[in-house]
Amino acid sequence: MPTANVNGIDLYFEEHGSGAPLVLLHGGLQTIELAFGDTLAEFAKRHRVIAIELQGHGRTPDTERDFTLEHLADDVVALLDHLGIEQADVLGFSLGGLAATQVGAAHPARVRRLVLASAHVRPDGYHDGIFAGTRTDLLPTERDFQSMVEAYQAVAPDPDHFAAFAGKVSALPPTVDFSDDELRSITAPTLVLIGDTDFVRIEHATLMRDLIPNAQLGVLPDTTHMGLLRNTATVPLVERFLA
Repeated sequence: MPTANVNGIDLYFEEHGSGAPLVLLHGGLQTIELAFGDTLAEFAKRHRVIAIELQGHGRTPDTERDFTLEHLADDVVALLDHLGIEQADVLGFSLGGLAATQVGAAHPARVRRLVLASAHVRPDGYHDGIFAGTRTDLLPTERDFQSMVEAYQAVAPDPDHFAAFAGKVSALPPTVDFSDDELRSITAPTLVLIGDTDFVRIEHATLMRDLIPNAQLGVLPDTTHMGLLRNTATVPLVERFLA
């Protein structure tokens, strides 16, 4: 099982394909397979895909270390160091998009191009009711949640840790608050990508596009938060941007 000991944790990752490196960062409570099962093989046709399971996710064990964007981003950069990769494209979805934003802001020289999929940068970036769990029309379905549990229990070092870890993960997004200066420090060309019925408000995604230098905004029609990576338009759109 490919792991790298970085910053005191055994970080699980997979490599697929060849070409320019592309880092894939999954959403909260997801595994590589659950997040990128529909897209990884397509990306691997043109890229050296490096798919990572972040702290506590999938095969990467949780630790007593604080669960912060700074730590998640530092782990990504440490893995690039471990693999001898100076610069890579980075695509992050949801929680992975938050970590990718942190990589772009704190380690700008390590990112060639950046794709922030269904990610926010301020507490008010989500629609009202998402954090409270009342927007049932936008939230993951019961089947989505069950898929997360099943995927976790199938590969996690401690399959019984899901509920405790879920509390740790869900506490992070409401605290996300990047400053204008942090967003302006992102030097990589950036694609802000959301669905039209995403957690993220279109007005907020527009703000992200305006604050991040050299950023573009893509809005996929008839697409929810959980459906963004399943949308057949996502890979061609991302590939055109990366090219």
